Amino acid sequence: MADNEPAVAQVLDAAKSGEQGAGAGPAHPAQNGHAHPFWPMVLGSLGVVYGDIGTSPLYALKSSLDHAKVTGVNPEEVIGIVSLLTWALIFTVTVKYVLFLMRADNRGEGGTLALMALAQNALGKRTKFVFLMGVAGAALFSGDAIITPAISVLSAVEGLKLPAVQQYFDFTPYVLAITIVILVTLFVFQSSGTAKVASFFGPIMVFFFGVIGLLGARHILDSPQILYAISPIPGLTFLFSNGWQGFTTLGLVFLAVTGAEALYADMGHFGRRPIQIAWVCFVLPSLLLNYYGQGAFILSNLDVVKSEDFSPFFQIAPNWAVIPLIILSTVATIIASQAVITGAYSIVRQAIQLGLLPRMVINHTSEVEGQIYVPRINRLLLIGVLLLVIVFKTSDSLANAYGIAVTGTMVVTTALAFIVVWKLWRWPLWAAIPFVGCFLAVDLAFLTANLVKVLEGGWVPLTLGAISMITMWTWVRGTHLLNAKTDRDSIPTRDLLRMLEKSKPTRVPGTAVFLTANPTVAPSALMHNLKHNKVLHDRIVLMNIVTEDTPRVSPEKRFETEKLSDDFTRVTLHFGFMESPRIPAAMALLRKAGYKFDIMTTSFFLGRRSLKESPSSGMPRWQDKLFIVLSKQSANATDFFSIPSDRVVELGAQVTI
Repeated sequence: MADNEPAVAQVLDAAKSGEQGAGAGPAHPAQNGHAHPFWPMVLGSLGVVYGDIGTSPLYALKSSLDHAKVTGVNPEEVIGIVSLLTWALIFTVTVKYVLFLMRADNRGEGGTLALMALAQNALGKRTKFVFLMGVAGAALFSGDAIITPAISVLSAVEGLKLPAVQQYFDFTPYVLAITIVILVTLFVFQSSGTAKVASFFGPIMVFFFGVIGLLGARHILDSPQILYAISPIPGLTFLFSNGWQGFTTLGLVFLAVTGAEALYADMGHFGRRPIQIAWVCFVLPSLLLNYYGQGAFILSNLDVVKSEDFSPFFQIAPNWAVIPLIILSTVATIIASQAVITGAYSIVRQAIQLGLLPRMVINHTSEVEGQIYVPRINRLLLIGVLLLVIVFKTSDSLANAYGIAVTGTMVVTTALAFIVVWKLWRWPLWAAIPFVGCFLAVDLAFLTANLVKVLEGGWVPLTLGAISMITMWTWVRGTHLLNAKTDRDSIPTRDLLRMLEKSKPTRVPGTAVFLTANPTVAPSALMHNLKHNKVLHDRIVLMNIVTEDTPRVSPEKRFETEKLSDDFTRVTLHFGFMESPRIPAAMALLRKAGYKFDIMTTSFFLGRRSLKESPSSGMPRWQDKLFIVLSKQSANATDFFSIPSDRVVELGAQVTI
């Protein structure tokens, strides 16, 4: 770990209340109606934003009727469950996310960490509650990122078990193998980037939504009474008249809205209006038509739920169309998986920039800022996804594990949104509490209903989330203690300048850039250079990297400079938490502003610390060990900040934490 690790305190510095934060740039281009054509953005959102929620019909209604495999089902139950599915989509997705939460944007960006920064901004101070909420949301997302590819692809491939396919070949023994091959291929191709493939996502998902909508519409007349599900009354009747069974079914009904977080998280890529139009005008009608078609199909043949090959999503298709539908659904689930994998890369980068995780190598796969690839995260996701598929074996088993991660994230998002509504939008408490409380009550009901499945698979996302939270907590705590120790043992920069005026060291030509986390004290690399080499360059630049609580920083606010003496300059570079801190690009802006930097005569001095345990570190021994392991895994500053490796000098030191 180098001395330039951004401290969380720098990230979450209190900003002015309202929406005018320090260092904030303009809204993301996607928010500008002139930056991108509107309808192509609508098409793009269909491919990226709605892949996850769009593939929910493969397993949502099927899983909700899982209890009826033995006892059978009556028409009231089917209509009640479809009613719950309907109103989950209307209330949770349409009202909460599309109409409400998408207005709580951080310079055009959404997502848990963006909302956390916005809430901190609204409060005007750092609070542990908001910080922990943001960390919890990001941690739970890790569970979602692992479970989504597993359940989505597995549910599509399971269509090969249907009689319409079995009449040609019995694929049953090969379902797991085919799923694993598809998932491995998906993750292997991540390194090549998704820019080219993404251009096909939109049209494919348009076709997919059109197909599932038409398939559902053609079956509604099989049993028109399914239209009673439009009313919320059958759903509420089923929920409150079936006791424990109704409550547990509610947790499975929630599968219909998994992926709703993507509407909010991907807002910065496509803009609010394109996402809203795509949902209201196309995605929601297609999903409802499909669910109602599945429901009508079941009502016309109630015994179908008892069959081993029960899969209403595929069974509403004609026999000749089952195999093409399986292929189309598999492609759609790959797209859904791609969206959540890309989201995992983005949230990891945000966490790194916010000081929640150690630095990792981040590769840019195209000129588009959001197109990134994180090799280490890709490997971890692949291992986790494969383990889930091998251990759980069926999508029905995985369904029990799926809901907790998503419901937990939704509860966090709603809690943070309350702070924004109350403090930033300045709603009175008497209005903010009941308004946000309605959303929170529904989220908590879904979460509680999913928690009853802890022993049947729900422990998976909880375990993954706990591991992620412990990792982030350890990194934040260890970094804070280490920076505090470094500051205590360091010499203030002003004192160093006075010392150099009295005892002038030997000067060598060129510019030396010393990266530091605290610009008020002399960097350890500078002190080691003076101690061991006894020389200084003609020009010294003390460079500090600050991550703002805004997604992006405009180029004109990228840097600040301060002349400390004739040969010492302090430079502060500002980056948003969704940007990659590329120092050469920032120095190019400095050159354009009149500061003379020649990269060929500039040396970058970085401090590399080798950490050792200390009984007085302030952390338990296990946390000391974990922090040291994490620091060893941290990517070196040369790669992370895109510094030319032939211009870097690293000076190491042993430090006890």
